[in-house]
Amino acid sequence: MPSRTFYARRRTALITAAAATAALTALTVTPADASPPTPVSASTARAYLSELTVKAEGSSDGYSRDKFPHWITQSGTCNTREVVLKRDGTNVVTDSNCAATSGRWYSEYDGATWTAASDLDIDHVVPLSEAWKSGASSWTTAQRQGFANDLTRPQLIAVTDNVNQSKGDQDPAEWMPSRTAYTCTYLRMWVQVKHYYNLTVDSAEKSAIQSGLSGC
Repeated sequence: MPSRTFYARRRTALITAAAATAALTALTVTPADASPPTPVSASTARAYLSELTVKAEGSSDGYSRDKFPHWITQSGTCNTREVVLKRDGTNVVTDSNCAATSGRWYSEYDGATWTAASDLDIDHVVPLSEAWKSGASSWTTAQRQGFANDLTRPQLIAVTDNVNQSKGDQDPAEWMPSRTAYTCTYLRMWVQVKHYYNLTVDSAEKSAIQSGLSGC
């Protein structure tokens, strides 16, 4: 007959295995309905917008995406893109290199749903070129790297790749998500990021944001 020591060891082994399984699941599967950090409220966004310096957009001379190093390693083998894909998706499973092997993603910009990570881009809500022309040209490379990989502010979001490409470096006076239900959220995100990084807005951009926020 097995001893009490045997049962104690067996129970310990089972608990350890269960803990390991739970830890692995936590690393490879995201909770449902994940999304970027919630942006400030519409009223706060309106207040932030009034504090931004209005200035004609600067030159793109000297701009290069290489001056905004991304995607950097965030933890272990996971870079910023992979972290956002896991955060913004549902039931995302990753391999040992942190690459998403399966999952489901809802693109807030256009309402499309995808099951392949290759169909998604990680959008910089305030584009890198826009940031450059709004003040980032005077930043250090380290500051630009922080901006390009910011997971704390609502600056990064997984969206349909060709939608992100059609947006390019346009501001809200030139481009807005086709899914109008996301208008308020998008503008709140934009203003929060510009305010945090003390970036300027041009007059057309400010007017478009004011108009959009008025309906929020």
